[in-house]
Amino acid sequence: MEKQNKVIIPNGGEAVMAEYKEQEVMEYRNNPFIEALPPILSKEEAIDKLAYYPPFNESERNLDSHIRLHLVQRLFQYYQPIFQTLDLESRVSRMVRMGYVHRNPFNPEFAKGLHENYKSILNANIDMYNGSLKSTSSAMTILGPSGIGKSRMINVVLSALPQLIVHSRYKNNDFNMYQLVWLKLDCSFDGNIKGVCIDAYRSLDSLLGTSYYKRFGSARMPIASMQPALSQMLRVHGVGLLVIDEVQSLSVAKSGGAEKMMNFFHYLSNMGTPILLIGTPKALPYLRGDLRQARRGSGQGDMVIERMKKDLNWDLILEGMWDYQWVRKPTALTQEFKDTLYDESGGITDIAIKLFVMAQVKAISSGKEEITPPLIRKVARENLQLIQPMINAIRSGDIKAISRYEDITPIDIEGFINQEFATVSMNDKIKEIQKAKKKQEKDWKENVREQAILKLIELDVEPAKAKKCVDSVMKKQGQELDIKGIVKEAFKLSINIAESAPQPTKKPKKMELQNKQDLRLIVSEGKEKGVSAHESLKEKGIIKVIENDFFNVG
Repeated sequence: MEKQNKVIIPNGGEAVMAEYKEQEVMEYRNNPFIEALPPILSKEEAIDKLAYYPPFNESERNLDSHIRLHLVQRLFQYYQPIFQTLDLESRVSRMVRMGYVHRNPFNPEFAKGLHENYKSILNANIDMYNGSLKSTSSAMTILGPSGIGKSRMINVVLSALPQLIVHSRYKNNDFNMYQLVWLKLDCSFDGNIKGVCIDAYRSLDSLLGTSYYKRFGSARMPIASMQPALSQMLRVHGVGLLVIDEVQSLSVAKSGGAEKMMNFFHYLSNMGTPILLIGTPKALPYLRGDLRQARRGSGQGDMVIERMKKDLNWDLILEGMWDYQWVRKPTALTQEFKDTLYDESGGITDIAIKLFVMAQVKAISSGKEEITPPLIRKVARENLQLIQPMINAIRSGDIKAISRYEDITPIDIEGFINQEFATVSMNDKIKEIQKAKKKQEKDWKENVREQAILKLIELDVEPAKAKKCVDSVMKKQGQELDIKGIVKEAFKLSINIAESAPQPTKKPKKMELQNKQDLRLIVSEGKEKGVSAHESLKEKGIIKVIENDFFNVG
């Protein structure tokens, strides 16, 4: 797939420089808006373009728990296109191109239409446009329950198209223009036309560096002027597709508000801008019959997104995501896993992926480091309580039942991960403290042992015997005695050993002490130099000097 040169436009966003391509479809030729678009994708090219597999390395499974809790969130980027995704990509591709057919900027009718619409803005009259521009625009709707993946699917499809293209010269003609291939907005929460217009002005300003909101977003500006102003902006910047999400918001519009909003969308469509409406089943009463003519003319129809069937597409998605296991005991994808995820997610891929993430997080934070079907069911039972009614409704396939759960609380995946992250962090901290305390205790014991051995040596107890006696006392009752008590008991033990042991017939000579690390040799040599036993052993590195950092626990 060829790459386009990206540029940053002044005071605006990122764009690509126009590169014109010869068109195989006759209607698409000699139109810079169409020729600057990426090539029409085959199904194989669309799969390659739309799929996204996050980076993963098996060695990452060896990283600390708190690091892996960050890595597991990469799964939210994972996307495996299925037949429905490819179908939508093809429809959007056709909508955008057909919408440009009669909006060729080098066609005199295009300039005439801009002039007529400008008069409508000045006179605050939405009905002044005389229809001189022949419209080939189209409209379609996407319906589906909340959380089923409508918005994710359209976002992925739109990502295959550059949002902003910069034109400068076309076929030896100066052509300085910003082409906005698509613009995505949310329907205002109260179904108000003014809210949609203001949202559009702000989005255009953010992308293009314009000042439309300042000029047309005033509360004093009449809606009759705002509507043609938005239409003019969409045409001036060659908007190829206007996407309106959350159309079900029309259900809370004031009396007649939903009808006015649908008329507004119909007006924009007639002015040449293709419209894609996205909503839940609650929007069905307002969409049925509206934009009928535009849909009939485009042949795009509507798309209803339902839960997936337990078929090859479902297996394809799970097989693609199953490699992304950051637990230290990865498991193979079995039929039991497939069935469990399908049952607990209701066949909704977004929920299935989140369940897979949460199961990994739980496995990591608990230290079990393995995903199992019971763990997935446990996570679902504890964390998906609020969406169970919706999942049950989706399982039933009852549209009326589904529509009752439009405002279902979303899965609090961030809260879940943060909670488990805090658990892991606390467990790690506790382990660090335990480790530090054990080290402190070990260092203390070692220090007491060495001090006790030195005291015994100063009392003329042979070093080997001193070691043996001190170790014996500390093993039996070291925690109960301080250093004085240990020396006292060890000295008694050395006397008892001396009395019970047979007396050597010959005292070892200095020359027989061949080992340079033998404590007796070190002490003996020290005495000849007038150095204490403690200093002699310290000088040879036998005694560890730990007083300075004894209580310094990180």
